[in-house]
Amino acid sequence: MTTTLPSSPDLAATDGHADIRRPSALAHYDAELRAVLAAAGEAPAPAGAHGGGFAPGWELPAPGADLERFFAPSGISAHTLDEAGGRRIGLLNLMHNPRTRTTKTFASLVIVARAVAHIRRTGEPIMIVTPSSANKATALRDAVLRAHESALVTPEQLRIVCVVPSTSTAKLWHSGLADDEASRTAHPVTVLATDEPGDVKQLARAVVDQEAEALFADTGIRLWHSLDLRNYMVADAVRALFERDFLPPGERTHAHSVSSAFGLLGHFHGQQWHTGKEWPGVGGQYFLVQHLGTPDMVASLHHGRFDHRPTWVSRDGLYHQDQDPHFPQIAHDPGEQLDATFYTHKPATSPRMNEIIRRQGGGGVVVSLMECLQRYPRIRHMLAPHGVHLPADPRDLREWSLVMALTGVLNGVDRGLIGTREILVHGSGSYGTGDFRTADPRHLRHIDSLDGLRQVVRTAAA
Repeated sequence: MTTTLPSSPDLAATDGHADIRRPSALAHYDAELRAVLAAAGEAPAPAGAHGGGFAPGWELPAPGADLERFFAPSGISAHTLDEAGGRRIGLLNLMHNPRTRTTKTFASLVIVARAVAHIRRTGEPIMIVTPSSANKATALRDAVLRAHESALVTPEQLRIVCVVPSTSTAKLWHSGLADDEASRTAHPVTVLATDEPGDVKQLARAVVDQEAEALFADTGIRLWHSLDLRNYMVADAVRALFERDFLPPGERTHAHSVSSAFGLLGHFHGQQWHTGKEWPGVGGQYFLVQHLGTPDMVASLHHGRFDHRPTWVSRDGLYHQDQDPHFPQIAHDPGEQLDATFYTHKPATSPRMNEIIRRQGGGGVVVSLMECLQRYPRIRHMLAPHGVHLPADPRDLREWSLVMALTGVLNGVDRGLIGTREILVHGSGSYGTGDFRTADPRHLRHIDSLDGLRQVVRTAAA
């Protein structure tokens, strides 16, 4: 990865490598971001968009110092990590917000900025309702708090309700929105006890569909169900703009730990935007990394059906297989849940991702906890010189996305699954117990039904 650049981002020499850094990428690409937003609002909704109901216009608030402060956490950097099997492995670090340490910051800032633009234009307050497996809730709550702190809106004008499965509570970060009882009531985090984490999506959608009209009539507050693929595509398009401006052209595989592949779809959308082509090419191949709990996208891509699984042999207390290179060769449990964040089964985005990979190249692999642990010391050593520090004890890691992606890439290189010399791993999330303060269990609102969520929303509005 060279560092000959067409413009002048921040550069820092780190352990013999030049790291490329673009602070506040959303502010830097303000003009193009506004154009991408406008185009998204005019285009038909893609598969997985989850449209319907109220949504703010596809616009941002007027440029100004307050918006620049708000967009400040959206930094992007690029780093050369290592060489493996004749391949150069790079990192696209999207985790620079210290209050989230995930790429969910980008979409969350754009979502909240759209809400701010609507509030300023109409005077109507908005309550965002979002399902989440944890990271999206943390990032959206942080973005709402930043909007308050940046004086873009007041707490009375913008509120948020999150619906999270009980399996994810250990990954919820404390927020300043929970510092007092009044704020906790106006910005509640609800927890659904369920064996199927995806139930939170149906519940959030249902409460908005059933309550939005009456709540607006009673209180003047707009309910917005923000889980729309386009919200993520437009924000993640800045990845491709950064690549266009600061990385050398040529064939490159983009590797990403995915649940529904929103991030890679956003990168592809950004390539479409800046090239003006439906199939932009520009050397971009995509490599999906998943875990055994939800391997549906990789199974669909390589075997044509979501429910494909390899045949395992139990030996010495572990499970083994060597017939399918796209699945782990060794695992503690064929159905293990490595990370609760990756919880989506049969994603509606899978056919589109399959189409893109078959057209532009790439592939996918599923990793196990055992494989991640085997690679962990090397990955920790690769990342440390570039300011990404994994805990010494992997049991203290809470967000496995980056470790999963790098494990998948190293496995993919060893198994001949990646054809390009350049591999760029999208660092979408990594944090351990020492990086954050977990949400206080006393501040979570436990629900078991739609009626319970409806009451929480009504109370928050009041």
